[in-house]
Amino acid sequence: MAENGVIISFSPIRGVVLYKFSLKPGHSIEVKVFIPEGCKQFAINLGTDEKNYVLHFNPRFDIFEVKKMIILNSMVDDVFGEEQRESFFPFQEGSDTTVCFQFEQDKIIIELPTGNPLSFPVRFPIEEISYLSVVDLQLKSITLK
Repeated sequence: MAENGVIISFSPIRGVVLYKFSLKPGHSIEVKVFIPEGCKQFAINLGTDEKNYVLHFNPRFDIFEVKKMIILNSMVDDVFGEEQRESFFPFQEGSDTTVCFQFEQDKIIIELPTGNPLSFPVRFPIEEISYLSVVDLQLKSITLK
């Protein structure tokens, strides 16, 4: 546990998990990662806990009959909502990348490595994001802004 109360853990299923932090609307979180060779997909999840994601960010290289597409979704009480699919795909296996998530009251703005932003609506009332998981990536750094 860090001095400020933030907890970081690792799970084979949930990946690197950061929780008990506070990201309020108007602030952002920057995630720097390495995408390993042979990566089929990865996920970065933001929410309140492992069953409630305000954003499930899931770029897919080639899995579930989906190739080079970004899947965005939310999850409430362990149930996913309707997918939003984006065909713009700036990720490459075997490379470093940075994704920044700007939390607004009504949406999450996702800044991709190429600078092209995506927007995903906040589908349920949330005052702060306090949970982040990084799945199937090598985490380099997380910065709260």
